Amino acid sequence: MKHLTFLFFLLPVLAFFFFAQPLFLKGYIPVPADDLIGLYYPFRDLYAVTNPNGIAYKNFLITDPIRQQYPWRDLSISIEKQLQLPIWNPYSLTGTPLLANFQSAVFYPLNVLFFIFPFLSAWSIQVLLQTIFLGLFTFIYLRFLKLHPLSQLFGAIAMSFCGIVVAWYEWNTIVQTFLWLPLILLAKEKLLKKNSNRWVLILFFAECSAFFAGHLQTFFYMFCLDNAYLLARIIQIARKEKKSALLFGIKKYIPFFLLGLGMAVVTAIQWIPTFQFISLSARSLDQQDWQAAGWFIPWQHLIQFIAPDFFGNPATLNYFGTWNYGELVGDIGIVPLFFALYGILQWKNWYVRFFSIVLLICLIFALPNWISFLPFQLHVPFLSTAQPTRLLSVIDFSLVILAAFGFDAFLHQKDKKIFIPCIVLILSFAGTFMYLLTLKSNLINYSVALHNLSLPFALAIAALVVISFAYFVNKKYIVYIGILLIIITSFDLLRFSNKFLPFVPSTYIYPPTATLTYLQQHIGNNRLLATDTKILPANVSSMYHLQAIEGYDSLYLRRYGQLIDYDMNKQADYNRSLPFNRIVTDTSMSNKLMNFLGVKYVVSLNDLHNSQLRKVFTQGKTEVYENMSVYPRAFFVKNIVVLSSKDAVLRQMFSPSTDLRNTAFVEQPFAYTNNVSVGNATIAYYSANSVQIQTNNTGEGFLVFTDSWYPTWHVTIDGKEDKLYRTDYNYRGVIVPVGKHAIQFMTSLW
Repeated sequence: MKHLTFLFFLLPVLAFFFFAQPLFLKGYIPVPADDLIGLYYPFRDLYAVTNPNGIAYKNFLITDPIRQQYPWRDLSISIEKQLQLPIWNPYSLTGTPLLANFQSAVFYPLNVLFFIFPFLSAWSIQVLLQTIFLGLFTFIYLRFLKLHPLSQLFGAIAMSFCGIVVAWYEWNTIVQTFLWLPLILLAKEKLLKKNSNRWVLILFFAECSAFFAGHLQTFFYMFCLDNAYLLARIIQIARKEKKSALLFGIKKYIPFFLLGLGMAVVTAIQWIPTFQFISLSARSLDQQDWQAAGWFIPWQHLIQFIAPDFFGNPATLNYFGTWNYGELVGDIGIVPLFFALYGILQWKNWYVRFFSIVLLICLIFALPNWISFLPFQLHVPFLSTAQPTRLLSVIDFSLVILAAFGFDAFLHQKDKKIFIPCIVLILSFAGTFMYLLTLKSNLINYSVALHNLSLPFALAIAALVVISFAYFVNKKYIVYIGILLIIITSFDLLRFSNKFLPFVPSTYIYPPTATLTYLQQHIGNNRLLATDTKILPANVSSMYHLQAIEGYDSLYLRRYGQLIDYDMNKQADYNRSLPFNRIVTDTSMSNKLMNFLGVKYVVSLNDLHNSQLRKVFTQGKTEVYENMSVYPRAFFVKNIVVLSSKDAVLRQMFSPSTDLRNTAFVEQPFAYTNNVSVGNATIAYYSANSVQIQTNNTGEGFLVFTDSWYPTWHVTIDGKEDKLYRTDYNYRGVIVPVGKHAIQFMTSLW
């Protein structure tokens, strides 16, 4: 019977997906598409006739999946189905890397689902599998640790529905990365015990899957944890067997090291392009404000470990805590938290000591203090651009493992120390109630906090009563009490999950609208610009194969960000923070840049008074304007100016006397003449990874193509490789000989 215990884990999973969130019963999808049609135009226009006040949306906080992960995965899979690598995204930011964008998860093994099922069905299955796999891997890891079957079940449920998992659930990247951790730890345990080809393959597959799953920071934390775990276990085993820690450690570690080298080779197809992109990105300029509130976990937000909605919840539109909720909620359930405190007391157990130390270290670096500030003050690479709140993934995992040990000790009634976590929990609630009194000056926040503290407090009281009662009954009834505590935990966590996560009708996902249809029919290879952040959010245009100048990404090209920044603020300080916070948009773009970047259509919610714009379409509140002065995407210039610095290029580009239609600025010296020919250029073929342009000119000419320059792009003229010049700060230029020619721009992996 104990081997069937995991089947009981499926009960809360089924309850969540079939009843609390009708994923399959009503054909709902785990994508926050209600935000798309409830918050943004022209989708609001689509439903305005039947819903004058707009479509209700559940959680405005989690718009990222519809603006990033879903569009990127959709584009990647569509290109892969053409038997090509999805190297480039032409739809955002005037062209940007796609494969090198880690979150596109191009090589994730579970993407095989997208080649079996329709995209939306495959996405839903992937999301569902996060819960099942994370629970299963936690369960079998705890089984290896020889915990009681109920403790295994308890840990699996707490892990699968804890705060950090729920908060990032619909991203389909962070949890996909994290779910492999318990399997990785189990595989290392198996291999430390006995060499096994099966477990070598499992470890290799799990490590690579975690890397390819789409979230580099989470993988980095996992990598640090599982390698610290391996080294600590080797030392512990050496001491236990009374062997030399150094010699024994080297002998045991070498196979894992070789396996790691093999993994590095296999994953090079991802990490080499990614690190190249990072080196050319604006991430170091875009995330410098590490002293801002919410960069670390504010001390008062530790309350969310016992009452996740003490500061309100974005799903109920009453959150008043530090931004943002999803980065700060570390709840694992009030009952698991109690047993995590009890688990720490089982200090003689090596695993308890290890995860207690990991928990302490992660809390130190996640909370604001002089130690956690050091990586940012010292500008440590990678760490100085990583938000430490993401350490909650390791914090929650450590708490759950400790909770499983605590629950196991309770089931075996090993000692009477259980009164210690009882006192700690009571004092924690007492401190929380004292903090609550400080909110009385704001009655709305006070009432929200009081209301959201009530249920956790009631569940804590109920749990304490049940736990106390267990020590006065016959030991044979302890299993039933354990089951009751698991039921309380399931109710607590499923209630929290159901409150936060939106599951919506599939008809909400990127619906066609009259505005978008008009743009698709008329835009050709030109671009569009939205003058308001409420219109067609960044990256969504790719779902309609519309090219936009906006984009939203934690990685975007530094050069492009600086170009837009200069247009907005006329500054060229290359060390200052850029004003975008990962969402690059220029809602007041100058006519000069708009024309140069090939913006043919401007979409607005207000009348635009610009002599070169003509209103051509209206749907509800959305107005579409055609730019009558737009430049072609590829054109010949009359003059070439070679400058020695990028600062000079920006200043000259935006000089009132400069006509970008006729003058190109190049930073690389080359032999040229200003008697260049201005011929004709026509885009004959345009795809993500390849562009073909037919040219005809009476003399040697210089062709400017306004897609972003990037080192992996190459150019051929009539099939022969030629020199590609970075032109006009961020774009492409090539010298074209006299006559008719076929110019082809192609991208490679590196």
